[in-house]
Amino acid sequence: MSAPSTQLNVLVVDDEPPIRRLLKTSFGAQGYHVTEAADGESALEAVKASAVDLIVLDLGLPGMDGFALIKELRDRGLAIPIVVLSSRDDEAGKVKALDLGADDYVTKPFGAEELMARARAALRHRLQVQGTTPVFKNGDLTVDLVRRIVTVRGAEVKLSPREYDLLRLLVLHAGKVLTHKFAMKEVWGGATDVQYLRVYVRSLRQKIEADPERPVNILTEQGVGYRLRAD
Repeated sequence: MSAPSTQLNVLVVDDEPPIRRLLKTSFGAQGYHVTEAADGESALEAVKASAVDLIVLDLGLPGMDGFALIKELRDRGLAIPIVVLSSRDDEAGKVKALDLGADDYVTKPFGAEELMARARAALRHRLQVQGTTPVFKNGDLTVDLVRRIVTVRGAEVKLSPREYDLLRLLVLHAGKVLTHKFAMKEVWGGATDVQYLRVYVRSLRQKIEADPERPVNILTEQGVGYRLRAD
């Protein structure tokens, strides 16, 4: 089963396997799904094959280099955030990458925490441009869609990856009724047993509702689906 569309997908484009492994580990630890590409042509195929939320890009690629890839993506009208990660530290290279449409530039060797922060900033900016609020707040519930942090009454709540995927889907459609079929398709990739959905909704309510038996956040639309209350 493919990764659920509610999970942010990071495409790492670098011809060095150790760098790709490091970035896959770093982003994976933050809850992101990571796709790898070793050259520009493979990156274009990856973008065509599935939804990509963020690209971390090395400029010194074989064949189509990073500059050409940025230009191709922007010429196609794709607004995917791009954070350049390159050993080139010359000002002209940085300016060229940014002018072509990159969102940020990090020089190798790099600190993983700095790269994560730059990536979150690029995602946050893109969400704002698209009209989506990066941080959802409703009563005691706060969901940071970029940092993947959920808090209730100021205390962080630990969710499983699937619980978070379901909550994120509800947040993205806050105030709207999500049918059972739609939620199952988005979170489980098309599974048909609605019992899965009921189990995870119950689990989420246990973690984010003051009284799970009388929920005020995740509301049931009898026989149809669920709705996240949005004041």
